[in-house]
Amino acid sequence: MKQPQKMKSSKQLVLYVCSVVILLVPSVRSSQEEVKVMSQRSSKQLPSQIILHGFLLWTSLGFLTPAGILIIRISSKLESRRKLKILHVVTQISSALLVTAAAALSIRNFDNSFNNCHQRMGLSLYVAVWVQLLTGFFRPQRGGYGRRFWFSAHWVLGTFVSLLGIINIYSGLQAYHKRTANSCRLWTIIFTTEITCIAFFYLFQDKWEYIQKQGLIINETDDKSALQSTAT
Repeated sequence: MKQPQKMKSSKQLVLYVCSVVILLVPSVRSSQEEVKVMSQRSSKQLPSQIILHGFLLWTSLGFLTPAGILIIRISSKLESRRKLKILHVVTQISSALLVTAAAALSIRNFDNSFNNCHQRMGLSLYVAVWVQLLTGFFRPQRGGYGRRFWFSAHWVLGTFVSLLGIINIYSGLQAYHKRTANSCRLWTIIFTTEITCIAFFYLFQDKWEYIQKQGLIINETDDKSALQSTAT
């Protein structure tokens, strides 16, 4: 009597296991399909997120930071500097906020293994941008103690952020090309043209006063020669 009962219990156990497996197979398949759909969606969304990340860094480090350096350089040669100094502060704060948004986007959506040069430079830039901004707010009074050290540190940090930001944008364009196989030649040309124009205006305004003095010297020599000719 015991053996038939054991056979019945074993059959019932087998039937129960089979029914559970039959019920679980569709759910496993559906979950696998959901994972595939989610991965496809993320793969489709990733290029757009990379473009947004690059646009934020281009605007901040590729335009606002160099433009802020150019603005403060022009203001040092003018008597009414207040408006340009305010504009310099606005550009640098906007640049820091955009860099923070780009950093948050990369932390949330990208692989942050820091196994390449672009990610390492980006991490150092995130820190340097905020250190640069904070040093700008803690500026000593002119002629006060530490003013010379502050000016040197602020200038070195600003130059470092601007140059490393430009280099990192170029490396980001190359990384985007490797990841998506899309051509970045047009964007590289546009960015190079922009940086060249900013550098040209920086050098031009630096020599503008010297060029004006040369014109005054030429006019003075012309006036002297004219007076000498009329006197004779």
